[in-house]
Amino acid sequence: MASTKNVANPPPSTQEPGKKKAAPKGLKFLFGGLSGMGATMVVQPLDLVKTRMQISGAGSGKKEFRNSFHCIQTVICREGPLALYQGIGAALLRQATYTTGRLGMYTYLNDTYRAQFQRDPNLLASMAMGTIAGACGAFIGTPAEVALVRMTSDGRLPPAERRNYTNVANALTRITREEGVAALWRGSLPTVGRAMVVNMTQLASYSQFKTYFKTGPLQMEEGIKLHFCASMLSGLLTTITSMPLDIAKTRIQNMKTIDGKAEYRGTVDVLLRVARQEGVFALWKGFTPYYCRLGPHTVLTFILLEQLNQSYNKYVLGVDTGASGL
Repeated sequence: MASTKNVANPPPSTQEPGKKKAAPKGLKFLFGGLSGMGATMVVQPLDLVKTRMQISGAGSGKKEFRNSFHCIQTVICREGPLALYQGIGAALLRQATYTTGRLGMYTYLNDTYRAQFQRDPNLLASMAMGTIAGACGAFIGTPAEVALVRMTSDGRLPPAERRNYTNVANALTRITREEGVAALWRGSLPTVGRAMVVNMTQLASYSQFKTYFKTGPLQMEEGIKLHFCASMLSGLLTTITSMPLDIAKTRIQNMKTIDGKAEYRGTVDVLLRVARQEGVFALWKGFTPYYCRLGPHTVLTFILLEQLNQSYNKYVLGVDTGASGL
Protein backbone atom coordinates (compact mmCIF):
# COMPACT_ATOMS: atom_id res chain seq x y z
CA MET A 1 0.00 0.00 0.00
CA ALA A 2 1.45 3.40 -1.01
CA SER A 3 2.33 5.77 1.77
CA THR A 4 0.18 8.86 2.12
CA LYS A 5 2.47 10.53 4.59
CA ASN A 6 2.54 14.35 4.28
CA VAL A 7 0.08 14.31 1.33
CA ALA A 8 -2.55 16.24 3.28
CA ASN A 9 0.03 18.68 4.58
CA PRO A 10 2.72 19.20 1.93
CA PRO A 11 5.85 21.09 2.96
CA PRO A 12 5.53 24.87 2.66
CA SER A 13 7.10 26.56 -0.35
CA THR A 14 10.33 28.38 0.25
CA GLN A 15 8.98 31.34 -1.73
CA GLU A 16 6.65 33.78 -0.02
CA PRO A 17 3.44 33.93 -2.06
CA GLY A 18 2.43 37.36 -3.29
CA LYS A 19 5.74 38.96 -2.42
CA LYS A 20 6.88 41.20 -5.27
CA LYS A 21 10.24 42.66 -6.06
CA ALA A 22 10.34 46.37 -5.41
CA ALA A 23 12.62 49.17 -6.53
CA PRO A 24 14.79 50.82 -3.85
CA LYS A 25 12.99 53.76 -2.23
CA GLY A 26 15.79 56.14 -3.25
CA LEU A 27 15.09 55.48 -6.93
CA LYS A 28 11.59 56.95 -6.53
CA PHE A 29 13.22 60.29 -5.75
CA LEU A 30 15.92 59.97 -8.43
CA PHE A 31 13.37 59.18 -11.16
CA GLY A 32 11.19 62.09 -10.02
CA GLY A 33 14.07 64.56 -10.31
CA LEU A 34 15.26 63.26 -13.68
CA SER A 35 11.77 63.39 -15.20
CA GLY A 36 11.26 66.98 -14.00
CA MET A 37 14.66 68.11 -15.32
CA GLY A 38 13.99 66.52 -18.70
CA ALA A 39 10.64 68.29 -19.01
CA THR A 40 12.15 71.63 -17.95
CA MET A 41 14.69 71.57 -20.79
CA VAL A 42 11.72 71.70 -23.19
CA VAL A 43 9.46 74.27 -21.49
CA GLN A 44 11.94 76.75 -19.95
CA PRO A 45 11.16 79.53 -22.51
CA LEU A 46 7.47 79.40 -21.53
CA ASP A 47 8.40 79.63 -17.86
CA LEU A 48 10.41 82.78 -18.58
CA VAL A 49 7.47 84.31 -20.47
CA LYS A 50 5.10 83.42 -17.63
CA THR A 51 7.38 85.10 -15.06
CA ARG A 52 7.83 88.25 -17.16
CA MET A 53 4.07 88.63 -17.67
CA GLN A 54 3.32 88.11 -13.97
CA ILE A 55 5.80 90.80 -12.94
CA SER A 56 4.77 93.31 -15.62
CA GLY A 57 2.51 96.07 -14.37
CA ALA A 58 3.45 95.56 -10.73
CA GLY A 59 2.46 98.65 -8.76
CA SER A 60 1.18 100.61 -11.76
CA GLY A 61 -1.30 98.36 -13.54
CA LYS A 62 0.28 99.31 -16.89
CA LYS A 63 0.40 96.41 -19.34
CA GLU A 64 3.92 95.80 -20.61
CA PHE A 65 2.99 92.99 -22.99
CA ARG A 66 -0.12 92.61 -25.14
CA ASN A 67 0.01 88.80 -25.02
CA SER A 68 2.42 85.85 -24.76
CA PHE A 69 3.62 86.18 -28.37
CA HIS A 70 4.35 89.89 -27.88
CA CYS A 71 6.35 88.99 -24.75
CA ILE A 72 8.42 86.41 -26.67
CA GLN A 73 9.00 88.88 -29.50
CA THR A 74 10.07 91.60 -27.06
CA VAL A 75 12.52 89.33 -25.23
CA ILE A 76 14.13 88.13 -28.48
CA CYS A 77 14.40 91.65 -29.93
CA ARG A 78 15.86 93.22 -26.79
CA GLU A 79 17.98 90.39 -25.41
CA GLY A 80 18.44 87.83 -28.17
CA PRO A 81 17.03 84.29 -28.67
CA LEU A 82 19.22 82.71 -25.99
CA ALA A 83 17.55 84.97 -23.40
CA LEU A 84 14.57 82.60 -23.53
CA TYR A 85 16.76 80.13 -21.64
CA GLN A 86 17.91 82.69 -19.10
CA GLY A 87 17.98 81.04 -15.67
CA ILE A 88 18.07 77.47 -17.02
CA GLY A 89 20.64 76.50 -14.37
CA ALA A 90 18.32 77.66 -11.59
CA ALA A 91 15.39 75.90 -13.29
CA LEU A 92 17.27 72.59 -13.41
CA LEU A 93 18.39 73.00 -9.78
CA ARG A 94 14.77 73.67 -8.82
CA GLN A 95 13.68 70.44 -10.49
CA ALA A 96 16.58 68.55 -8.90
CA THR A 97 15.33 69.67 -5.47
CA TYR A 98 11.59 70.40 -5.69
CA THR A 99 10.52 67.73 -8.17
CA THR A 100 12.82 65.10 -6.70
CA GLY A 101 11.18 65.67 -3.33
CA ARG A 102 7.54 65.91 -4.41
CA LEU A 103 7.38 63.09 -6.97
CA GLY A 104 9.63 60.82 -4.93
CA MET A 105 7.52 61.36 -1.82
CA TYR A 106 4.22 60.95 -3.73
CA THR A 107 5.33 57.72 -5.42
CA TYR A 108 6.59 56.39 -2.09
CA LEU A 109 3.29 57.24 -0.35
CA ASN A 110 1.32 55.68 -3.23
CA ASP A 111 3.26 52.44 -3.00
CA THR A 112 2.87 52.37 0.77
CA TYR A 113 -0.90 52.94 0.49
CA ARG A 114 -1.32 50.12 -2.04
CA ALA A 115 0.76 47.73 0.06
CA GLN A 116 -1.21 48.58 3.19
CA PHE A 117 -4.77 48.55 1.79
CA GLN A 118 -4.36 46.34 -1.32
CA ARG A 119 -6.22 48.83 -3.57
CA ASP A 120 -5.72 52.09 -5.47
CA PRO A 121 -5.94 55.30 -3.39
CA ASN A 122 -9.28 57.11 -3.47
CA LEU A 123 -9.61 60.83 -4.22
CA LEU A 124 -9.20 62.04 -0.62
CA ALA A 125 -6.15 59.84 -0.07
CA SER A 126 -4.57 61.05 -3.33
CA MET A 127 -5.21 64.69 -2.35
CA ALA A 128 -3.68 64.19 1.09
CA MET A 129 -0.60 62.50 -0.35
CA GLY A 130 -0.24 65.22 -3.00
CA THR A 131 -0.45 67.95 -0.34
CA ILE A 132 2.23 66.32 1.83
CA ALA A 133 4.51 65.69 -1.15
CA GLY A 134 4.10 69.26 -2.42
CA ALA A 135 4.90 70.86 0.93
CA CYS A 136 8.07 68.77 1.35
CA GLY A 137 9.32 69.44 -2.17
CA ALA A 138 8.54 73.16 -2.11
CA PHE A 139 10.42 73.88 1.11
CA ILE A 140 13.50 72.08 -0.21
CA GLY A 141 13.29 73.84 -3.57
CA THR A 142 12.57 77.44 -2.46
CA PRO A 143 16.20 78.73 -2.73
CA ALA A 144 16.41 77.56 -6.35
CA GLU A 145 12.95 79.07 -6.97
CA VAL A 146 14.09 82.48 -5.69
CA ALA A 147 17.16 82.36 -7.94
CA LEU A 148 15.04 81.27 -10.91
CA VAL A 149 12.49 84.08 -10.56
CA ARG A 150 15.20 86.73 -10.24
CA MET A 151 17.29 85.43 -13.14
CA THR A 152 14.34 85.14 -15.54
CA SER A 153 13.03 88.62 -14.67
CA ASP A 154 16.39 90.46 -14.64
CA GLY A 155 16.44 91.27 -18.36
CA ARG A 156 13.27 93.38 -18.21
CA LEU A 157 14.86 95.85 -15.73
CA PRO A 158 16.88 98.95 -16.71
CA PRO A 159 20.62 98.10 -16.84
CA ALA A 160 21.34 100.08 -13.68
CA GLU A 161 18.78 98.06 -11.67
CA ARG A 162 19.72 94.57 -12.86
CA ARG A 163 21.20 92.08 -10.43
CA ASN A 164 23.31 90.49 -13.18
CA TYR A 165 23.73 87.06 -11.63
CA THR A 166 26.16 85.08 -13.79
CA ASN A 167 24.75 81.63 -12.88
CA VAL A 168 22.66 79.92 -10.23
CA ALA A 169 25.63 79.39 -7.88
CA ASN A 170 26.49 83.10 -8.13
CA ALA A 171 22.85 83.99 -7.47
CA LEU A 172 22.61 81.85 -4.33
CA THR A 173 25.97 83.09 -3.05
CA ARG A 174 25.17 86.76 -3.59
CA ILE A 175 21.68 86.49 -2.13
CA THR A 176 23.18 84.92 1.01
CA ARG A 177 25.96 87.51 1.26
CA GLU A 178 23.91 90.61 0.41
CA GLU A 179 20.56 89.78 2.01
CA GLY A 180 21.20 86.98 4.50
CA VAL A 181 20.46 83.25 4.47
CA ALA A 182 16.79 83.83 5.27
CA ALA A 183 16.37 85.58 1.90
CA LEU A 184 16.86 82.20 0.20
CA TRP A 185 13.50 81.21 1.67
CA ARG A 186 11.79 84.51 0.86
CA GLY A 187 8.27 83.78 -0.28
CA SER A 188 8.45 80.27 1.19
CA LEU A 189 4.92 80.59 2.60
CA PRO A 190 3.21 81.25 -0.76
CA THR A 191 5.66 78.83 -2.42
CA VAL A 192 4.70 76.02 -0.05
CA GLY A 193 1.02 77.04 -0.22
CA ARG A 194 1.11 77.05 -4.02
CA ALA A 195 2.93 73.72 -4.09
CA MET A 196 0.34 72.16 -1.79
CA VAL A 197 -2.47 73.37 -4.08
CA VAL A 198 -0.56 72.38 -7.24
CA ASN A 199 0.33 68.92 -6.04
CA MET A 200 -2.99 68.25 -4.35
CA THR A 201 -4.64 69.08 -7.69
CA GLN A 202 -2.01 67.80 -10.12
CA LEU A 203 -0.98 64.52 -8.55
CA ALA A 204 -4.40 63.59 -7.19
CA SER A 205 -6.22 64.47 -10.43
CA TYR A 206 -3.61 62.63 -12.51
CA SER A 207 -4.10 59.47 -10.48
CA GLN A 208 -7.88 59.79 -10.62
CA PHE A 209 -8.05 60.65 -14.35
CA LYS A 210 -5.73 57.73 -15.07
CA THR A 211 -7.88 55.32 -13.03
CA TYR A 212 -11.05 56.62 -14.73
CA PHE A 213 -9.64 56.24 -18.24
CA LYS A 214 -8.48 52.70 -17.43
CA THR A 215 -11.62 51.44 -15.69
CA GLY A 216 -14.31 53.73 -17.16
CA PRO A 217 -16.10 53.63 -20.52
CA LEU A 218 -12.90 54.21 -22.56
CA GLN A 219 -11.08 51.18 -21.09
CA MET A 220 -7.69 52.60 -22.08
CA GLU A 221 -4.64 50.40 -21.69
CA GLU A 222 -1.51 51.41 -19.77
CA GLY A 223 0.76 53.38 -22.08
CA ILE A 224 1.80 56.80 -23.36
CA LYS A 225 -1.69 57.60 -24.76
CA LEU A 226 -3.24 57.07 -21.32
CA HIS A 227 -0.49 59.08 -19.61
CA PHE A 228 -0.89 61.94 -22.12
CA CYS A 229 -4.68 62.26 -21.71
CA ALA A 230 -4.56 62.08 -17.90
CA SER A 231 -1.70 64.58 -17.60
CA MET A 232 -3.19 67.18 -20.01
CA LEU A 233 -6.46 67.31 -18.03
CA SER A 234 -4.49 67.36 -14.80
CA GLY A 235 -2.40 70.29 -16.08
CA LEU A 236 -5.48 72.35 -17.03
CA LEU A 237 -7.13 71.85 -13.64
CA THR A 238 -3.88 72.67 -11.85
CA THR A 239 -3.38 75.89 -13.84
CA ILE A 240 -6.82 77.24 -12.92
CA THR A 241 -6.47 76.54 -9.20
CA SER A 242 -2.86 77.57 -8.63
CA MET A 243 -2.31 80.76 -10.66
CA PRO A 244 -3.26 83.36 -8.01
CA LEU A 245 -0.79 81.85 -5.53
CA ASP A 246 1.83 81.65 -8.27
CA ILE A 247 1.40 85.38 -8.94
CA ALA A 248 1.90 86.10 -5.23
CA LYS A 249 4.94 83.85 -5.02
CA THR A 250 6.59 85.42 -8.08
CA ARG A 251 6.10 89.00 -6.93
CA ILE A 252 7.27 88.39 -3.37
CA GLN A 253 10.41 86.56 -4.53
CA ASN A 254 11.24 89.31 -7.04
CA MET A 255 10.51 92.30 -4.77
CA LYS A 256 13.22 94.65 -3.55
CA THR A 257 13.58 96.16 -0.09
CA ILE A 258 13.88 99.95 -0.23
CA ASP A 259 14.98 101.87 2.90
CA GLY A 260 14.34 98.77 4.99
CA LYS A 261 10.74 98.47 3.81
CA ALA A 262 9.56 95.49 1.75
CA GLU A 263 7.30 96.11 -1.24
CA TYR A 264 4.70 93.56 -0.03
CA ARG A 265 3.69 92.47 3.46
CA GLY A 266 2.71 88.94 2.43
CA THR A 267 0.61 86.74 0.18
CA VAL A 268 -2.76 88.32 1.02
CA ASP A 269 -1.33 91.82 0.49
CA VAL A 270 -0.12 90.84 -3.01
CA LEU A 271 -3.47 89.31 -3.98
CA LEU A 272 -5.46 92.30 -2.71
CA ARG A 273 -3.20 94.88 -4.36
CA VAL A 274 -3.15 93.05 -7.70
CA ALA A 275 -6.95 92.76 -7.69
CA ARG A 276 -7.36 96.44 -6.70
CA GLN A 277 -4.73 97.97 -9.00
CA GLU A 278 -4.87 95.64 -12.00
CA GLY A 279 -8.26 93.94 -11.76
CA VAL A 280 -9.38 90.56 -10.45
CA PHE A 281 -8.56 88.77 -13.70
CA ALA A 282 -4.94 89.94 -13.35
CA LEU A 283 -4.63 87.13 -10.79
CA TRP A 284 -4.65 84.85 -13.84
CA LYS A 285 -2.26 87.07 -15.83
CA GLY A 286 -0.04 84.92 -18.00
CA PHE A 287 -2.61 82.07 -18.05
CA THR A 288 -1.70 81.02 -21.60
CA PRO A 289 2.09 80.67 -21.10
CA TYR A 290 1.46 79.22 -17.64
CA TYR A 291 -0.74 76.46 -19.04
CA CYS A 292 1.41 76.06 -22.15
CA ARG A 293 4.29 75.57 -19.75
CA LEU A 294 2.51 73.55 -17.06
CA GLY A 295 0.51 71.38 -19.48
CA PRO A 296 3.48 70.06 -21.50
CA HIS A 297 5.65 70.02 -18.38
CA THR A 298 3.05 67.86 -16.62
CA VAL A 299 2.76 65.61 -19.67
CA LEU A 300 6.51 65.21 -20.16
CA THR A 301 7.22 64.79 -16.44
CA PHE A 302 4.63 62.06 -15.94
CA ILE A 303 5.46 60.26 -19.19
CA LEU A 304 9.18 60.27 -18.36
CA LEU A 305 8.47 59.17 -14.78
CA GLU A 306 6.17 56.38 -15.93
CA GLN A 307 8.70 55.18 -18.51
CA LEU A 308 11.60 55.24 -16.03
CA ASN A 309 9.61 53.25 -13.49
CA GLN A 310 8.34 50.74 -16.04
CA SER A 311 11.78 50.28 -17.62
CA TYR A 312 13.36 49.65 -14.23
CA ASN A 313 10.65 47.14 -13.33
CA LYS A 314 11.01 45.34 -16.67
CA TYR A 315 14.76 45.34 -17.30
CA VAL A 316 16.19 45.37 -13.78
CA LEU A 317 13.58 43.62 -11.64
CA GLY A 318 12.25 41.42 -14.45
CA VAL A 319 8.66 42.31 -13.60
CA ASP A 320 6.67 43.42 -16.65
CA THR A 321 3.41 44.47 -14.97
CA GLY A 322 2.85 47.74 -16.86
CA ALA A 323 2.16 49.46 -13.53
CA SER A 324 4.24 52.46 -12.55
CA GLY A 325 3.33 53.36 -8.98
CA LEU A 326 1.18 56.37 -9.87
